[in-house]
Amino acid sequence: MKNAAELTWFKSTYSSGEGGQCVEVATCSHTVHVRDSKDANRLGLAVGSEAWTMFVGFAADRIG
Repeated sequence: MKNAAELTWFKSTYSSGEGGQCVEVATCSHTVHVRDSKDANRLGLAVGSEAWTMFVGFAADRIG
């Protein structure tokens, strides 16, 4: 497993970049890592790519 520094992290385009509450996401072959942008040394939550796809679809339906 890669550590947090070895992954390429992406922040949402909705994030203001002013140090607020943001999450970052990094992908591997079968895993999506999600972390708090203020705690960049931790991997945070790791989920399977299928579960992530379902979550993003669910969230998009709710936000509209």
